[in-house]
Amino acid sequence: MSKGTLKQILLLTDGHSNQGEDPVAIAALAKEQGITVNVIGIVDDNHLNEQGIEEIEAIALSGGGVSQIVYAKQLTKTVQMVTRKAMTQTIHGVVNKELQQILGADQEMEDLPPEKRGQVMEVVDELGETMSLEVLILVDTSASMNNKLPMVQESLIDLSISLTSRMGSNRFSLYSFPGKRKDVDKLLDWTPQLTALTGIFQKLSSGGVTPTGPALREALSKFSTSGSRRSLIAGDEEQLLKESGM
Repeated sequence: MSKGTLKQILLLTDGHSNQGEDPVAIAALAKEQGITVNVIGIVDDNHLNEQGIEEIEAIALSGGGVSQIVYAKQLTKTVQMVTRKAMTQTIHGVVNKELQQILGADQEMEDLPPEKRGQVMEVVDELGETMSLEVLILVDTSASMNNKLPMVQESLIDLSISLTSRMGSNRFSLYSFPGKRKDVDKLLDWTPQLTALTGIFQKLSSGGVTPTGPALREALSKFSTSGSRRSLIAGDEEQLLKESGM
């Protein structure tokens, strides 16, 4: 069965951007290119300020993704949940577009009879397990993130392990911002597993600024070019919907 690729940027930060272009606008550009932008805002004893929370939610909304504010100690479960939820949400959106092609512009999955809706959800679940997944992880290493980086590392390794049961292929890459001489630094090139992360964050020096917009723009260039979200489901997946009676 031919499959498309689910593409995600996972942004981990503990504050709002304070340098460079608007990250909300760059997230919208990512969505246009078929790349979902998910954002996890990490807090410790100090709460994120209102400006930071608003920006985190706006980036994810603009990027068609999921946002979550979480305490650092709960990060591991949250990273897994956000990644999975975004996969399902993306596929759900594409399947709805397929349904509109077949049933008409005003039809969505929720409008189907329960039996048909269940059949379509089975298709969504299957695609979530079988489609290829590419996740570019973008980690804020500004000064305030320094004490949270060990938990970030642990959560990312656990994410890699948790996704190994999928039938579809997984590819991850890891970038940090701000970089030493530019907006972002590459820590790990595309790889099927994140076990190579061990010890990597100990080598990082934390900076003071948070150039989230420029970092997101740079992240976009790291994905192989492909079509729009419409290309996520092709050929056999469309046939699956028709076999469900759509």
